[in-house]
Amino acid sequence: MHVGFIGLGNVGAKLAGSLLRNNVCLSVFDLNADLVEMFTQRGAMARGSAADMMQSCDVVITCLPSPAISDRVMQDMLPFVQTGKIWMEMSTTDEAEVKRLGAQVIAAGGLAVDCPVSGGCHRAATGNISIFAGCDRSTFETILPLLTKMGRRILHTGALGSASVLKVITNYLATANLVSCAEALTVAKGAGMDLGVAYEAIKISSGTSFVHETESQVILNGSRDISFTMDLVAKDIGLFQDVADRADVPLELNPLLISIFKDGIVRYGARELSPNIIKRLEDKTGLSVRAEGFPAEMEDDEDEVPGYEIKR
Repeated sequence: MHVGFIGLGNVGAKLAGSLLRNNVCLSVFDLNADLVEMFTQRGAMARGSAADMMQSCDVVITCLPSPAISDRVMQDMLPFVQTGKIWMEMSTTDEAEVKRLGAQVIAAGGLAVDCPVSGGCHRAATGNISIFAGCDRSTFETILPLLTKMGRRILHTGALGSASVLKVITNYLATANLVSCAEALTVAKGAGMDLGVAYEAIKISSGTSFVHETESQVILNGSRDISFTMDLVAKDIGLFQDVADRADVPLELNPLLISIFKDGIVRYGARELSPNIIKRLEDKTGLSVRAEGFPAEMEDDEDEVPGYEIKR
């Protein structure tokens, strides 16, 4: 099976790297020629366009920054979709958009699946990230061997679009966790607590979370580096709001999160690292929420193991 990968950003490059590491025949395409060169030096083939990718590959994976960019790429590829071609959308995207584009792929004879990942860039790098997959069962069974080369825990979520809904739900929860961790750590600092002790107390208590055990560490280090930026957070919680609005669910917390990150973007820039949302509190209080002994970036210390399907 010849796989094409479009989008070699923070997450895409790591997923594509897992495919190469697991001996998948891989072609890559990205507007950044330096990123493409990095992959060709490792054995991947370069393609000149998205259209070329769909023509020459059995499976084309997209991992792109926004639904609008995914749409532009798909419009280039659609004329070359035919029976047996598979499109795998690994971007964090809009449920309605992936359904619309997927329907066009299916109408042309191809297969379509939305399969976003969750668990952090450090786990994407080692193949230990989790993957949601929205598609019919037959399509899922076709792509499962490929998904297990990129992720550890694979969950079939239901029909096309269902994975994208769950992805923005989990990203909403992560954002709420991030903001609450920022507030908790700032209060601990203001109350004169040892921040190393405060981190451990939260970690072993009912207040812990995946976000605390990862992002709180880079917050305290001061690097604030999880390879994710404020504009991407704003996009994700905006997509979550769209899902809620279509479902007529009146949210209270998410609109506040949206306003917090809009303010963060105005103050620090769209490409500011997302954990630096804590700077809003640091600036207002004059406190520096940092402590020694924490890493500058997260690394996955678990061994890579073969991926498997999570059974419901």
